[in-house]
Amino acid sequence: MRIRAATAEDWPQIWPIFRAICAAGETFVYAYEPSEDEGRSTWMERPPGLTVVAVDDADRVLGTAKMGPNRPGPGAHVATASFMVDAAAAGRGVGRALGEYALAWARAEGYRGMQFNAVVQSNARAVHLWQAIGFEIIGTVPGAFKSPTHGYVGLHVMYQTLVQEPGQA
Repeated sequence: MRIRAATAEDWPQIWPIFRAICAAGETFVYAYEPSEDEGRSTWMERPPGLTVVAVDDADRVLGTAKMGPNRPGPGAHVATASFMVDAAAAGRGVGRALGEYALAWARAEGYRGMQFNAVVQSNARAVHLWQAIGFEIIGTVPGAFKSPTHGYVGLHVMYQTLVQEPGQA
């Protein structure tokens, strides 16, 4: 598997992943049935952001991530990222590879931290993965997400510092 910048030519492979994950309604606060144009404009980042794909040897998209500043202006020094993995590639380390790539990208771009604004509490695989690569849950908004399977569950805000502040051990 390799990770590279996504191109317009990758969208036909990204779209079915995006559409299926939105339709499941378990992990993102996106519409259940976005139009393809809505999906493309939501997922395909423009600079200073970046969208990437994880591909196999045949250049088949296994997963994708988008990353960039979490907020504009005075908050632009903190990055954010979102991730989607094709269900057929689950359990193969695609999410971890994309997460590690996003962290390395953010460090290289000079971001001071990375914040995930809305990790669905019932998405145990994602919560565990993000904690395993150094993110902390810094807060949970109770009942902020309506899961079709689990009902109202919390949304975690997760954070990882990317630079050591003066005086930190």
